[in-house]
Amino acid sequence: MKARRIIHQKVVEDSGNIVEVKLWQVPPSPDRPHGYKYSLVYIVDGDRVIGYDNAEGKRDHRHFGGKEKPYRFKDLRTLAKDFQNDIARWKATKEKKS
Repeated sequence: MKARRIIHQKVVEDSGNIVEVKLWQVPPSPDRPHGYKYSLVYIVDGDRVIGYDNAEGKRDHRHFGGKEKPYRFKDLRTLAKDFQNDIARWKATKEKKS
């Protein structure tokens, strides 16, 4: 089975911030036992402030506020929900500081 692209979507918000989602179905492997390769990123002023991915050799992990931690992948719906919740949380934090 070759990798099959499921989605590649890039949205530029009115603020100029970028939300980009890339998702492929791939053969299950030790790094990707669920059979998905993904990259979800939120970019502000050219910097990644939130990211979820499973780059080769790194397994599922999450970037938030400059820190990288393992991410427990459950399913695609939960991945999308967790990503959107982190974006909302990041925005709420920034609004409080304004």
